[in-house]
Amino acid sequence: LDALLDARIEAGLTQAQVAERMGTKAPAVARLENALVTGKHSPSIATLQKYAAAMGKRVEVRFV
Repeated sequence: LDALLDARIEAGLTQAQVAERMGTKAPAVARLENALVTGKHSPSIATLQKYAAAMGKRVEVRFV
């Protein structure tokens, strides 16, 4: 989850820019990022994929 948050910073995008690319509003991205930090809510894989795609990344889930 840290990698997702780091990706936005690395991409130099604001929450508003990510929200626009996801087709949502900035407060929704703020809530998503807060959920990732606090662990109080588990976003769906689809939401995480949209977030990652907004930065040109993809989500990969592996069980090793």
